[in-house]
Amino acid sequence: MMTRVDFQVEPAGYRHWRLACDGPVATLTMDVDSHGGLVPGYELKLNSYDLGVDIELYDAVQRLRFEHPEVRAVVVTSGKDKIFCAGANIRMLAASPHPWKVNFCKFTNETRNGIEDATARSGQTYLAALNGTASGGGYELALACEHLMLIDDRSSAVSLPELPLLGVLPGTGGLTRVVDKRHVRRDLADYFSTRAEGVGGKKAVQWRLVDEAVPRAKWDETVAARAAELAERSHRPAGATGITLTPLDKTRTDDEICYRHVTARLDAARAVAEITVHGPDGDAPTDAAGIHAQGADFWTLAVTRELDDLILDLRTNELEAGTWVLRTSGDAARVLGYDRLLLDHRDDWLASEIIHYLKRTLKRLDVTSRSLLALIEPGGCFAGSLLELALAADRSYQLSGVFEEVDPDADPATITVGPMNTGPLPMGNGLTRLQTRYLGDEAGLAEVEKQAGEPLGAEDAGTLGLVTFTPDDIDWDEEVRIAIEERASFSPDALTGLEANYRFAGPETMETKIFGRLTAWQNWIFYRPNASGPDGALRRYGTGQRADFDRKRV
Repeated sequence: MMTRVDFQVEPAGYRHWRLACDGPVATLTMDVDSHGGLVPGYELKLNSYDLGVDIELYDAVQRLRFEHPEVRAVVVTSGKDKIFCAGANIRMLAASPHPWKVNFCKFTNETRNGIEDATARSGQTYLAALNGTASGGGYELALACEHLMLIDDRSSAVSLPELPLLGVLPGTGGLTRVVDKRHVRRDLADYFSTRAEGVGGKKAVQWRLVDEAVPRAKWDETVAARAAELAERSHRPAGATGITLTPLDKTRTDDEICYRHVTARLDAARAVAEITVHGPDGDAPTDAAGIHAQGADFWTLAVTRELDDLILDLRTNELEAGTWVLRTSGDAARVLGYDRLLLDHRDDWLASEIIHYLKRTLKRLDVTSRSLLALIEPGGCFAGSLLELALAADRSYQLSGVFEEVDPDADPATITVGPMNTGPLPMGNGLTRLQTRYLGDEAGLAEVEKQAGEPLGAEDAGTLGLVTFTPDDIDWDEEVRIAIEERASFSPDALTGLEANYRFAGPETMETKIFGRLTAWQNWIFYRPNASGPDGALRRYGTGQRADFDRKRV
């Protein structure tokens, strides 16, 4: 079923969504083309969705943030009668290989988180107008919205039927959002999640599953009134003009992916993707007007869009490239200059959006099931926002000295901690990557913060604990080779579990539950014969035959 997936779309080419903006209120209408599946073999009936539907949704959410700053509230509704969304397409899930299912759920989760981030950080509040039944992933999409309205017509309901019908979990954060976000009581959540037909009307409101149930006769006017109320509360600037998210300049072959600022070379023999992120070509503009003038070409936005697309491309299309080697190239001072410009003008809506987009893209890297190795070499620019790549890595190697035979006159490799590393770019656990790295070591973190703005060579970075190893020119190639070959020799399943566990030290949040706890369990449950075996619930769904479960608890 695997096919190479392209994550670049634009509204004119949407097959499943309609985006309409009317002053401060936008409407995202889900109207899935049943014959528009990403791959052959299933029909997207009843507004059920696959990865292609979610790719369009992700694009729409991004464009609303960057191209439509005038929008203050977003109504998500259905273009079909009496059905909001039936969730992830069951035939697609049953026929998909395991990695496809897992990557699909992960991307869907990230898109939901982006909706919540837009509500919390961008003044674009999402309202779910459920004009029909919302089940499974359809209800989970609604749960990502701030306010949920359900039409009260004696037939429409919300439900999470994955357990009773499919033998799996509400795998895109549904159950987590029910109890952590909407504060549904544990006993009610238990009953709700085992009741395939779901809950509607006043009971759905009483149980906090939705915020209000509205009679059909008052539906349109109530949705419009509520959207206007939410828009009125927004801090989004009046009279702002958006920028256009132009198509990425991308070339793709079997062994190389190239953008303007990011390149990736694929080495199938070593199971490696070697990624280089290039710093700015010139100095940052002098003021916020320069950010707006450059638009999608502004370096931080451009490099973030490219890195975002690359992460999605690699983890969906290059499953055997299990190790990603991260390098940078360029002038560290210029990177820090772009960071400083954004932070100095973070009250400007566009500067703020760029910072939040960078934050979300780095979070996507954090939850990607690949081993990450950062190589800090002469000519690199691991500083400020790009230092986050090294801090996100599972190991980092900083060359002590220079490569004598290549360029003995080069400046030694350095890293620089900047203001971007000390607050604006938190991980899913709510902490910065520095705070996570120095969890329980406040003195160590304080020492690092004292060195902010100073280029740190290998010896100082190693002493401070900012990098893992500092080999010299003699040992560099061998140590890097061993690290990569060793990684390729381990079980990928075990590595995924290992990395997911230690990357999110510290407090548990809704995000860490979704990606750490829920995704891990869903991953395991998807693999089990009770779900995906020949007699499992996913395979038997719709056949009229009951699933044959292995009754042993594990």
